[in-house]
Amino acid sequence: MKRFWSSRVVSFVVLIAMALTLVTACAGGAGEEAAAQKSQVDQIVERGVLKVGNDFFVPWVFRDKDGNLAGFEVDVASKLAEDMGVDIEFVPTEWSGIIPALLTGKFDVIIGGMGITTERSLRVNFTLPYQYFGNDLVVNKNMLPGVTSLEELNNENVVIAVRLGATPAATAARLMPKAQLHLFDTDEAVIQDVLNGNAHAAISSSPTPAFWAADYPDVLYQPLGGELLTSEPCAFAVNKGDHDTLAFFNSWIIDNEDWLQERGAYWFGSKDWEPLLGE
Repeated sequence: MKRFWSSRVVSFVVLIAMALTLVTACAGGAGEEAAAQKSQVDQIVERGVLKVGNDFFVPWVFRDKDGNLAGFEVDVASKLAEDMGVDIEFVPTEWSGIIPALLTGKFDVIIGGMGITTERSLRVNFTLPYQYFGNDLVVNKNMLPGVTSLEELNNENVVIAVRLGATPAATAARLMPKAQLHLFDTDEAVIQDVLNGNAHAAISSSPTPAFWAADYPDVLYQPLGGELLTSEPCAFAVNKGDHDTLAFFNSWIIDNEDWLQERGAYWFGSKDWEPLLGE
C-alpha cells in the first residue's frame, strides 16, 4: 500500500510539474504573441524613427537644387514625425510597387498623395483624407488642336500618356477606353512623351497639368479649361489589422486640418516653391 501511494504521489507531482510547464510555456507564448502584435505606432516610438514610403512627383515629393527632399508630402511626414517625437526616414519607392513594399515591411506608412480606391482598399487600410486631388489633362496643340470634349480623345488613333500604377491610368481607361495608353514610371517621362509628339495628351493629378500648360504654352493646352476629370480623397495607407495605428493617424489628421490646408495652398495653389528646383 505504501508503495502504491508513493507511486500515485509521484505521478501526481509529475502531472503538476507538466501542467506548470505548460502554463509557463503558454504564458511565454502569449507574451511573445503580444509583443509580435504590438501596434506599428508603438514600434515607431520605440524605434525612434518613422519610415515613410513615397515616390518622386513634383510638387508632392522631389529633390531640390541642393539634393534635399522637398514637397507637400515631405512637409506632412516631417511634421507627423516631429509631433511623434521621432526622426523621419523617407524610403523612395516606384509607385507601381509601393503597396507591395508596405506589405513587406519596407516602411511604416505610405504618405504620397495616394488616392483612396476600392482596389487598393483590398490590400491596405486608409486613414481619413488629408487632402483632395483630381485628375486633369493637357493636349499637344500641334497634334490635336481645338479639342473641347473627352469624346474627341476617346479614339483608337489617340495616344494618352499616363503614370503606371497611378489613378490617371484608371481614369484614362474609364473615360477614354478606345484610346491607346503609354505607361511610364514618372510624370517627367509622361509629359516628355507628349512634348516629343509621341502622345497626343497626358493625364496627371492636379495641379500638375496646369503647371505643364503654363510651362509650355506653345505646345500644350488644357482642353477643358482646367475642369477636373475626377475628384479624389487622398489618405495615408497602412497595413491592415492595426487599428491603434490607424486611430492615431486619424487623430493627427483631424488635429492638423488647418495646417494641412495651409500647406496644400502653398504647394498646389501657387508656384512660389519653384525656385527650389533650380535651373
